[in-house]
Amino acid sequence: MASSTPPAQFALTERAAHRIAEIAAASSPGKLVIERGGARVVVDPASLDLLAGSELDYTDELMGAHFAVRNPNATSACGCGTSFSVD
Repeated sequence: MASSTPPAQFALTERAAHRIAEIAAASSPGKLVIERGGARVVVDPASLDLLAGSELDYTDELMGAHFAVRNPNATSACGCGTSFSVD
């Protein structure tokens, strides 16, 4: 006999919802806002110099799905593409 118990729900706490709303609305003077295909990315002023000429990509491969920054100014990077160093 199959169980009638529904699968556990995934919940969003009030704190998480508040922080997500803050991030989603985060456009203020000095910040770069990039919009494409209904998505919006906000870059803070402190990161603009480090990300100059970079692009954000998304890959879905056998090893997993993730966002990666392709930075032509990076002098070294981790294997997964989520962090880099700039001289």
